Amino acid sequence: MIPFAAGCDRRLLDNHLGGADAVNYRRFERDLVSPHCGRRVLEIGSGLGDFAAGLRGYDHLTVSDTDPLCLRTLRDRFAGRADVDVIMLDVAALTGTELPEGAAPVLRPADTLIMMNVLEHIEDDVAALRGLSRLVVPGGRVVLWVPAYPALYGEFDRMVGHFRRYTPATLRRPVELAGLRVERMHPVNLLGAFAWWVAVRRAGQRGVDPRLVRLYDRVVVPTSRFVEQRMRVPFGQSVLCVATRPVT
Repeated sequence: MIPFAAGCDRRLLDNHLGGADAVNYRRFERDLVSPHCGRRVLEIGSGLGDFAAGLRGYDHLTVSDTDPLCLRTLRDRFAGRADVDVIMLDVAALTGTELPEGAAPVLRPADTLIMMNVLEHIEDDVAALRGLSRLVVPGGRVVLWVPAYPALYGEFDRMVGHFRRYTPATLRRPVELAGLRVERMHPVNLLGAFAWWVAVRRAGQRGVDPRLVRLYDRVVVPTSRFVEQRMRVPFGQSVLCVATRPVT
């Protein structure tokens, strides 16, 4: 159910969700994440930049990826923007004591680090979060959006390289082991979870059908959003986590 650009690394396909066929979904994501963002924002695994392009209210934004096509697309998309840096940043390289070569722009203090559908691709999520927390100022936030619930894990998850789907409890563990303090942790997109279960678990959906994406975006997402503006849901397609790097 995820449209993607030919040539992109298949491990990153789900972070390329969006584009013209999923405008409502991207708005749903941004409206939930943006209130937790500060003035200097760093996004890890930005893909084609569909999420980052809609962010507002920051002074400076750094977008990053490892895929060459994504990096070219990001540079083209944000060309001429003095308030946006595009860098190649490999999360695996952050486990050492030095920042990886080419990551100089992130030396500017980031008060918010965002990862949208990225952490599930990393086998050692604790080490990744521990390394990434070094890129955030003390008191700064780490905002995570991850696919939720093992019951929804299907062939698509295997195809794109997901090591896991999280619950609020199983995400809390690596976040806290990495030394971060959880502020907020809850499932989102209740109806999207049922749509995912039907398409991926029951129907075995592996590829991309733009018609399904448009239907999902125009019907499921607005309805789920309407519900979740009025109540906290017990289950969802994703988990949203907001954590802080302790000051001491």
